[in-house]
Amino acid sequence: MSERGPSAAPTQGATPGSPPAAAEPLTAARRTGLLVTFILGGLTALPPLSMDMYLPALPEVTDALRSPAATVQLTLTACLAGMALGQLVIGPMSDKWGRRRPLLAGMVLYVLATAVCALATTAELLIGFRLVQGLAGAAGVVIARAVVRDLYDGVEMARFFSTLMLISGAAPIIAPLIGGQVLRFADWRGVFVVLTVVGLALTVVVWRSLEETLPPERRQTGGVGSALRTMRGLLGDRVFAGYTLAGGFAFAVLFSYISASPFVVQEIYGASPQAFSLLFGLNSVGLIVVGQINGKLLVGRVSLDKALGAGIATITVASVALLLMSTGVFGEVGLVPVAAALFVLMSAMGLVLPNTNAQALMRTPHAAGSASALLGTSSFLVGAVASPLVGIAGEHTAVPMALVQLSCSLLSVGCFLGMCRPWQPREPLAA
Repeated sequence: MSERGPSAAPTQGATPGSPPAAAEPLTAARRTGLLVTFILGGLTALPPLSMDMYLPALPEVTDALRSPAATVQLTLTACLAGMALGQLVIGPMSDKWGRRRPLLAGMVLYVLATAVCALATTAELLIGFRLVQGLAGAAGVVIARAVVRDLYDGVEMARFFSTLMLISGAAPIIAPLIGGQVLRFADWRGVFVVLTVVGLALTVVVWRSLEETLPPERRQTGGVGSALRTMRGLLGDRVFAGYTLAGGFAFAVLFSYISASPFVVQEIYGASPQAFSLLFGLNSVGLIVVGQINGKLLVGRVSLDKALGAGIATITVASVALLLMSTGVFGEVGLVPVAAALFVLMSAMGLVLPNTNAQALMRTPHAAGSASALLGTSSFLVGAVASPLVGIAGEHTAVPMALVQLSCSLLSVGCFLGMCRPWQPREPLAA
């Protein structure tokens, strides 16, 4: 199969020069481009909304359910684990049955699970349904990536991923703010009520406005065994695996920042919670802005591999700077140099994340759902493993954070150069 993706797949019985099978959904997507962008952006924003809107309520949940803080923190772990594992199930399902049915089923289950979370009377019940919420919410993010692969190819796909970052990248900024405002008028259950309403509204919009993007002739056949063989084939492709791992290790750098930055900025450098929130928001804005520069200015003018390589190199340099500052090589440094290095590191993610997704998915027009599942699951799992390591030496040193970030950055560089080998011509991945 050609690397050109859906547009390269002719319909059965098509004559030479006739429109390709994917031309109709592609044209429709472009006619309703703004609506499609907001729908897919909303789907990719749902996981960070589900995670981060709940953060300000954690102390209140601990008191209300009379549970230890460590037990209540498992509600976050359960949701994250559900999002990681759910993608492995839902991605292949969408390759077999199309995008709409698994997406709508996942969204309905998400709404029901979130509503039960709002009614939970014990921490154990809340943990269980947060797991279900994560499993169901994974449908949005994994199928959103697959829909992008169905509709776009090449530089257009990279541009669209950069545009999605404008929406999904804003979610981690506004989610804690929304959660804090909800807690002014309601208890912690109100956060889940808001998430239920958001999920219900998104479900209705998807049902009414998002058309099926995977025609029947391009769907996978077979059962679980076929899905596993497809995933094994994807992971056996050196180039796809290289982009998946490069993006996953870069995502681990991001996760380590999210996990450690509250302690680094507030405990070590003495910043107030308000100052931390401002810096966190500024770094997220940097990621969004660079993502838009990537999509609007670089894509089409600079090869995706060059932009990706520049992003990974920048993350590595910023990680080296953070390690040197945290180990005292430059003497006592204040918050400003550390914040500047974190800003550069976060902003460079705007070059890495959309381009690794685009390059990996360009290899897999025949199994975009399975490929999207592997991309998402690898990122969540690598990030989840890396995150606890940043606190291994306690809350009063930034050295573990910098070491984790530098190690993951170097691993990302190694996967990109050693497996993707961007200087070599590539054979298309066979269906």
